[in-house]
Amino acid sequence: MVDVLPLYRRLSWLPGGRRLFSWGYARAAPYFRTISPYVARLEPHRADVVMADRKAVHNHIGTVHAIALCNGLEAAMGALAEATVPTGMRWLPKGMTVEYLAPARGPVTCIARTTGADWAGAPDVPVAVEAVLDDGTVAVRGTIRLWVTPRR
Repeated sequence: MVDVLPLYRRLSWLPGGRRLFSWGYARAAPYFRTISPYVARLEPHRADVVMADRKAVHNHIGTVHAIALCNGLEAAMGALAEATVPTGMRWLPKGMTVEYLAPARGPVTCIARTTGADWAGAPDVPVAVEAVLDDGTVAVRGTIRLWVTPRR
């Protein structure tokens, strides 16, 4: 298994390195390819994934489709989980709750955040997620719950 955080750190300083990392990340979980994620920030307890404004993620009224937004939030959560999960542990998503607060137009930054206290509550770890538009409007806010257990 690839150690995601050191790989991201190694590639980030190279020209096009974050784009290369993002390409590989989307290929590791093929359903992320539908949103063409760009991992703009990755560190323990935080991940920012940008979804480009593309017709492929729009609905019939020209806004970003709700499920595409959830896919972006899950991409951010997955990156955060890989960068934060303690050694010897594994994670699985076990549920997601979201509120749609505003229509999403344009590029969307999907942000996932946790704290050390969240991970101390394992096996049940809540990850706060939000989809933010370029003007700062929060289009979606929610929580993705992880189940964190020892590796076998």
